[in-house]
Amino acid sequence: MEPKNDYNVKTSSPAWFTTGASATQVVIPGENAGQRLDQALAKLLPDWSRSRIQSWILNGRVKLDNQDCTTRQKVWGGECISIYPDVPVAEHQHVAEAIALDIIFEDEALMVVNKPAGLVVHPGNGNWRGTLLNALLHHSPQLERVPRAGIVHRLDKDTSGLLVVAKTIEAQTSLVRQLQQRTVKRDYLALVLGKVAGSGSVDAPVGRHPAHRTKMAVNPRGKPARTHYRILEHFAGCSWLQCSLETGRTHQIRVHMHSMGHALVGDSVYGGRPGKIAPEIGMLLSAFPRQALHAWKLALCHPGNAQMMEWCSELPGDLTTLLEQLRFCGQEDAQNVFL
Repeated sequence: MEPKNDYNVKTSSPAWFTTGASATQVVIPGENAGQRLDQALAKLLPDWSRSRIQSWILNGRVKLDNQDCTTRQKVWGGECISIYPDVPVAEHQHVAEAIALDIIFEDEALMVVNKPAGLVVHPGNGNWRGTLLNALLHHSPQLERVPRAGIVHRLDKDTSGLLVVAKTIEAQTSLVRQLQQRTVKRDYLALVLGKVAGSGSVDAPVGRHPAHRTKMAVNPRGKPARTHYRILEHFAGCSWLQCSLETGRTHQIRVHMHSMGHALVGDSVYGGRPGKIAPEIGMLLSAFPRQALHAWKLALCHPGNAQMMEWCSELPGDLTTLLEQLRFCGQEDAQNVFL
């Protein structure tokens, strides 16, 4: 049977991999002779990122023949390396809270959560309790051993929909790599102001707003960002879109749509006002209490079995009601909804 430790580390080379009560032990093979310690371990333990291994070495959580070691230290084969995985103490300071979770999928490696609007994902200034992270720690106490309780990407507080959580360190490493390689598929549904002329893409870097530091903006000094959008329906005064992320910058869809002159309905940060439309429709759009954005579809490669998996989330009640009201008030240039 393939050996495992408390952190579910898997390896394709069990001959040099063993586990103890609290440590993972690796005997350096001869073919790794002459390599730096961090380089050798990164190759021998691909389920852990090199940066994570380096941090453990720097924090004294890696021993070479029971002695302290450095990242640059050379290995020559035959050395016994003991690794004591851990996460920063600060990770353990978050409180587990019995908050209901809408779990779409869960196994030993990951879970997919359908987040409601209004729920903050990670504790921060002004929101230290009542967050998704607090709920995750109550649902799966073992997440205390995974940085950020397994959260690898976020949704804004008032955005609803699907979010994946890693339950082990190696699953987290795999998901982070997939996000970096842009192989995770994330599709959103968004209601934006105005009539969008046609489907297309926005390829514009996103960074901090030069004047308002709490906001993001299209900024030439920002990070590359690309959003693809497709028209699903036109209403009087607004358009219903499917937005697909190629990158995942903070507020990316909200900023890109705003840069096109089509801010999200209900967006209090980047929003605009409805154009010349019937008063009843203008009131509907102005009264919507959050950005009309829903993380609808999520697809990724499962960290454990390498199979592609996909999940979809139904629209929440507030968006469903708003669309029904808009249809009742009258459509313009209606198109088929591809859902």
